[in-house]
Amino acid sequence: MKLKWRGLQFEHYILGILLAVEWIMSFTFLGYIHIPPISITTAHIPIVVIACLFGPVESSVAGLFFGLGSMYKASALYVMLGDRIFSPFQTDFPIGSILLSVGTRVLFGFLMGCIFKIVNKSRYKWAGKSLAALIATPLHALLVYGAMGILFPESGFNYKSSFRWGVNDYAIAAICILAVILSDIIYHSSFVTHYKNVINDSELRQHWSVKMKISLFIIIIFVFCIAAFSTIYFASWTEYMFGVYGVKVTKKIAQDILHLQVQFLAAMISLNFILLVIILMIYNYMKHREYMGEMDALTNVMGRRLFFNYCTKCQNDRDDIDNKSKRKGWFLFIDIDWFKQINDTLGHTVGDETLKQIAESLKNIFSGYGAVGRVGGDEFAVIINEKMTKEQLEEQLKKFLLDISTILPERTVSCSIGVYHFGFPKSQKELLTRTDDALYKAKEKGRACYVILDE
Repeated sequence: MKLKWRGLQFEHYILGILLAVEWIMSFTFLGYIHIPPISITTAHIPIVVIACLFGPVESSVAGLFFGLGSMYKASALYVMLGDRIFSPFQTDFPIGSILLSVGTRVLFGFLMGCIFKIVNKSRYKWAGKSLAALIATPLHALLVYGAMGILFPESGFNYKSSFRWGVNDYAIAAICILAVILSDIIYHSSFVTHYKNVINDSELRQHWSVKMKISLFIIIIFVFCIAAFSTIYFASWTEYMFGVYGVKVTKKIAQDILHLQVQFLAAMISLNFILLVIILMIYNYMKHREYMGEMDALTNVMGRRLFFNYCTKCQNDRDDIDNKSKRKGWFLFIDIDWFKQINDTLGHTVGDETLKQIAESLKNIFSGYGAVGRVGGDEFAVIINEKMTKEQLEEQLKKFLLDISTILPERTVSCSIGVYHFGFPKSQKELLTRTDDALYKAKEKGRACYVILDE
């Protein structure tokens, strides 16, 4: 599945959650079954799920997370002998340990991503996905055991070891298949698809200013510092507690205590990250509910209050704060000419359809540059906060007037348009006053035209 990540907020959320799950499994007992002389891992399962839902790049990143986590776990002095070769600090061949721990997992993620990419293009997707999930566990074992045989032949493991399956291996393979199938069904369900469209809605997407980004960065650094100091603090007090009970804490034991505290810290940070992402997703959905409640039901454009809130927000939430006062935008006020006559002579059904068609034309022409709102019975407004020259604007206005002229077969539909070229920021009152002046002049000219006023 090839993704263009720009603007795909929902996909960012889901990938972030899955990477956090991978991090937790790599650092805790959830990702390993300890059977001497070596541990059997289940931490490859999130990689397979990511490969199925996203692609080779994302699953390779997940493999990197797995490799780094397993390498750190293997660095503890209390791990089983067979697991120590996964740490560059416990062998005489550190490069080999890195290749074994990280390299094989990244390669596994990449291969699984490529396999699912091929499967997703095939006619028999479900059968292909099930087969890909089935071979994931033996493929991971083959890569790891094969690398062990090449890099650390003294370990006694080689590629043949991957074919020695026990009950645990079959159980892990079954869990992997189940996880992939359930994840794929849920991810592509109508409910999640609707939710994904809501989260990715460009109108609702959060725009973060430079100040907000800096503040968030400072908060994250502060939280990590507090977490690091807390880890050292609890490790020190654990040593002290052992001393109180007469247990002598050697330097090696102290290192392992700190090692365990760091594992606990990594798991807690990942859990908190998952919780934060879920809260953000719920918040965005509630914002969508609020947003839809303020949309104009007939024309499906912003209602008056939502539109003017957007006008204020788009002027204040610019990244280039220092240059905000130098930026300029356009504010349009559109009034349908003789709309009451259309309602009285042709009926309210025709009038409603006219409103819909005009709103649709405004959205098609201007939505890429700003926002459209219905601010009265037969009145619309447009704010253009993206760069647009006067020549471009006039070209779009002429196109709009031409488009709406043929809405009704019985008569020509036209609009009077007032345009105000303003500098950021301007109050709602000033925008309306100046644009209303331009609209009045357009009506004086005989309607079916536009008038542009500069500051």
